[in-house]
Amino acid sequence: MRVYSGKTNTVITVLMVIWVIFQLWFSTFGIISAINLRAIHCLFLLMFTFLLYPPVKKQDQDLKHPQAADIILIAMAFFVFGFLILKYTEIARSGGRIDTFQMVIAVIGIMVVFEAGRRTSRNLAILAAIFLAYNYFGRFIGGYLGHNGFTFKRVLITQFWGTQGILGTGAGVSATYIFLFVVFGAFLKHSGFTGFINDLSLTLVGRTPGGPAKVAVIASALLGMVNGSAVANVATTGTITIPMMKRTGYKKEFAAAVEATASTGGQFCPPVMGAAGFIMAEFLDVRYSVVIAAALVPAFLYYLGLMMSVHFEARKLGLSGVREEDIPSAKEVLRNGWHLMIPLVVLITVIVIGKSPLYAATVAIPVTVASSWIRKDTRMTWDRIVAACVEGAKGAVTVGVSCLLIGVIIGTVTLTSLGLNLGYMILNRFTGSNIYIVGLLVMLISVILGMGVPGIAAYVIVQAVAVPVLLKAGAVPLAAHMFCLIYACLSNITPPVAISCYVAAGIADADQTKTGLISVRLALAGFIVPLFFLANPVLLPLAQEGAAFTTVMAAITASAGTVMLAGGLEGWFAVREHWIERILFIAAALLLLYPGAVTDIAGLCASAILIAEQVIRGRKPQP
Repeated sequence: MRVYSGKTNTVITVLMVIWVIFQLWFSTFGIISAINLRAIHCLFLLMFTFLLYPPVKKQDQDLKHPQAADIILIAMAFFVFGFLILKYTEIARSGGRIDTFQMVIAVIGIMVVFEAGRRTSRNLAILAAIFLAYNYFGRFIGGYLGHNGFTFKRVLITQFWGTQGILGTGAGVSATYIFLFVVFGAFLKHSGFTGFINDLSLTLVGRTPGGPAKVAVIASALLGMVNGSAVANVATTGTITIPMMKRTGYKKEFAAAVEATASTGGQFCPPVMGAAGFIMAEFLDVRYSVVIAAALVPAFLYYLGLMMSVHFEARKLGLSGVREEDIPSAKEVLRNGWHLMIPLVVLITVIVIGKSPLYAATVAIPVTVASSWIRKDTRMTWDRIVAACVEGAKGAVTVGVSCLLIGVIIGTVTLTSLGLNLGYMILNRFTGSNIYIVGLLVMLISVILGMGVPGIAAYVIVQAVAVPVLLKAGAVPLAAHMFCLIYACLSNITPPVAISCYVAAGIADADQTKTGLISVRLALAGFIVPLFFLANPVLLPLAQEGAAFTTVMAAITASAGTVMLAGGLEGWFAVREHWIERILFIAAALLLLYPGAVTDIAGLCASAILIAEQVIRGRKPQP
């Protein structure tokens, strides 16, 4: 981002604080139409994008004043979206009829959004441009992926003047859930919550083998589920945990991969789930508690696998924990930082009593400030409050612009029925009715569509295209949405566009490709489990009525399978494994992860034999 000095910096800071206040007010007490809220949100997003992001990456980042081209783009954004706010009701009442001038306005608006996308999310901008072009060129494609074609005016109405394009679901999500929770995460950080979580994690697991890596797992999970951004989480906690892991003896690529993998999982880790859970609850029209319950087992298995991989790697390398003198006292940590947990408790409590997540987040932000004043050393002064507003606003810009581009994609999918056509093609042309093959193809689609896109935004894209396919293959709605959410989030660590891995590798001075491949290995349980619960949602609590006992048993055996999988992938359980043992460990893990009585019994028997052999061999003197 550019850095301004002098009065320009002051003006931008004031504007960002105004933006935060505006969003907080109209998310609770203020009254404004949804389209006006989204349009004004777009204005702020575009203004800050053109101010903060240079058109060319290598351009000078330190400026005293905005450049002329950026001022022109900002003026264009204000003109077209201001005109939309004034004329939208009139056009809607006319049934969507627009004249030539209004078509020109729409073209300018779309161009301005794409220029903002080019500066912040180039890969997504290219993808959105392909989808936009498909509105016209799809008429030349035969088969399932073709369509009859649409007039230029029809495309402009959908993409700009309607509620299914730029100002559709993506903008709505950005203007509500994403913005508020990004700001909430920034306030938590400036209240000292990040340091408290790191210290608390040290007291819990710092003494165990590979303690710093386990600290990274716990801290990143807790922080990631609040801020909803894997990249921001890596940048926040990674600067502390990655150097600590390297000093302990982990290789730099492994240290970076642990941080990236742990930060990514926070986006589907309950109870907050990085705001994605709230969006899923709206899509499914179910209580938020149902989504939380459904995410419990998959998130637990994901972090159990990561934690065990870290532990086995530490044992294999002969690493110890953090030195005793470097571990803070648990009593001191809790006494000095207990009050920093109050905002999270308030957030969850307000949701549980039936208030909306937006209301809960809005209440939790001032509670964060108030609770920080309980102790002098954590007290948020006016400067820290402003800094939190600025950081939150900046953090929302990239995700917000991505959501506008996602609107273009969703608008195209809606107008052309691409999602349904793609589903028919997968079901009829390639797979028939085999839900596992459908799941594998949808997994690939989800990972590809989510590459380089923030987790929440990726989920909104993926569910629009993939959920209809999964439902037609026989999946239940809750399992289909959870499937899409997990794989959309995992695209953050999937090469070649593993953006979380790139950030972590930069901090660790590590190879990006190696970091991405290690991340996939560490998160393999997360890649496997959704395929199994897609066909049999017993691993998702509340997905099936009267299946509580079966769910508990499936979760226990799946946990055992996750441990076996980590042991097989790391090549260590009690002692170093031979290559045949590694294959057998992985086979036993797959049997346990698959929910079913026969496979569970077979997996447990195989695991018992393998573990016994490892323990016996571990007791023998090593040559």
